[in-house]
Amino acid sequence: MEAIRQYDDYKEKIQGDDKIIIKFFADWCPDCTRMNMFIDPILEEYNHLDWYELNRDELPEAADENDVMGIPSLLIFQNGEKLGHLHSADAKSPESVKNFLQNNL
Repeated sequence: MEAIRQYDDYKEKIQGDDKIIIKFFADWCPDCTRMNMFIDPILEEYNHLDWYELNRDELPEAADENDVMGIPSLLIFQNGEKLGHLHSADAKSPESVKNFLQNNL
């Protein structure tokens, strides 16, 4: 996953014609660490999409404007619109992430 570290980069990435996925996380988050342990096979399965990660503590404005209250959260964007949001409470297992992707892509 490519890291997004600047707000302008985030705004540019979400404007694209292709769907992208952004994982919102924080370094101190145990659930984020847990997700990192199971996300690689999912990235492989969905390698036709561009995946990014964004530290919500570094870019709080991106988290705020997308109602990211808990982390980790996965958001799908296309043409500047948020198309899907997997909230942290539902992002605890590989199955929940796969179900979200299947239902929102």
